[in-house]
Amino acid sequence: EASAAFAAEDYKLTQNYPNPFNPATMIRFAVKSPQTVTLKVYNAIGQEVRTLFNQDAVADTYYNVSFDGTGLASGVYYYRLRTADRVEMKKMLMLK
Repeated sequence: EASAAFAAEDYKLTQNYPNPFNPATMIRFAVKSPQTVTLKVYNAIGQEVRTLFNQDAVADTYYNVSFDGTGLASGVYYYRLRTADRVEMKKMLMLK
């Protein structure tokens, strides 16, 4: 995996690719220090759809996590990265 270069932020969360997607997409993230990370997907009304990552992450390493929306409806979904002291959410669109 490529090393992640950090500025002031303690983690990086990229926009999923491809976006829009059908039925699968990739989400990349990295953290500056070793810590427990959770990456979850939610539907448009805030219900948890899937946990993609819930474990300790190594510092300065990009994680590529796949989300497969097979069996889910087309529409807007959100993915949320939670670290020890930060939470970030991004929007993605599945078109079937």
